Amino acid sequence: FFFCLLQNPLLTDYASSLNTLTHFNPIFCSVLDSESGTSSPSVRFSKTCLKNVFSVILLFIYLLLMAVAVFLVYQTITDFREKLKHPVMSVSYKEVPLYDAPGIALYPGKAQLLSCKHHYYDHIPPLINPGQPGEIECTTQRINYTDPFTNQTMKHALIVQGPRDVKKRELVFLQFHLNETDQDFSAINYLLFSSFQEFLNSPDKAEFMKDCESSYSSWKFSGGFRTWVKMSLVKTKEEDGSETVEFKQETSVVNYIDQRHKPASDQLFFVVFEWKDPFIQKVQDIVTANPWNMIALLCGIFLALFKAADFAKLSVKWMIKIRKRHFKRRSQAMNHIS
Repeated sequence: FFFCLLQNPLLTDYASSLNTLTHFNPIFCSVLDSESGTSSPSVRFSKTCLKNVFSVILLFIYLLLMAVAVFLVYQTITDFREKLKHPVMSVSYKEVPLYDAPGIALYPGKAQLLSCKHHYYDHIPPLINPGQPGEIECTTQRINYTDPFTNQTMKHALIVQGPRDVKKRELVFLQFHLNETDQDFSAINYLLFSSFQEFLNSPDKAEFMKDCESSYSSWKFSGGFRTWVKMSLVKTKEEDGSETVEFKQETSVVNYIDQRHKPASDQLFFVVFEWKDPFIQKVQDIVTANPWNMIALLCGIFLALFKAADFAKLSVKWMIKIRKRHFKRRSQAMNHIS
């Protein structure tokens, strides 16, 4: 509506078609008729009077639109600054057929690894001779390093290569045995890091594990249960362009019915690691403020402001000019009468 009003031919040709413009009062409506040369004795709304009234109304409309345009400029700049300060979190998902095999760092303590196998399609065969050493088909490596938080305690970690093939629902099944413990609760700590291959290629594996323990969270699984861990990967892009990796987990716990004749301190631990789905979640902050949209809007607003200011300036000049002409004719009429 605003731009259509600016392009109105009545307003564009206003300066050439306007004959008389004064304030709306009795004197204004009793101006001399330019064609007859005589003055009207009574106040009447002539065609010229209505044109002048309409012009004054349009002038006030333009002033109002100018105020609205100034407010829009202020509001646009304020919104742009707020959007720059508060970016919006964007979440996307990338489907992959194969994951880079994660590293599983386990801290068994006095517990012994009995077996480690890869299975597919969520199928785990029945246990044979539970509590006895079995086959270890996983790629494992043991590493010792000092605790990154105390720098005094020595930690002993068992690093296991995690599953890769998410399409075939590959899983890693581990069994531990703990014969005796001096603790009230038995559990094994573990943490996940993004790439087992990076661990193998690292020249200083102890320092690599210290960095992983400082960056990733650790979890536990208890004895006497089979803990099924379903992993999902989240990659977050930081403001400086770097990328951080985080694991999310869903765990389900099933009680193991131990039918062995054993002492009370003898415990078996079962844990399964599997990918939840083939989607990597990517999180990044994006700025929704588009500078080009703001520039285009400001250009339109300023163009309207200049157009309105030019019209208002022209209208004021005509008002002053016609008012001087009116007073001049009135003075001549008075001199003629006298």
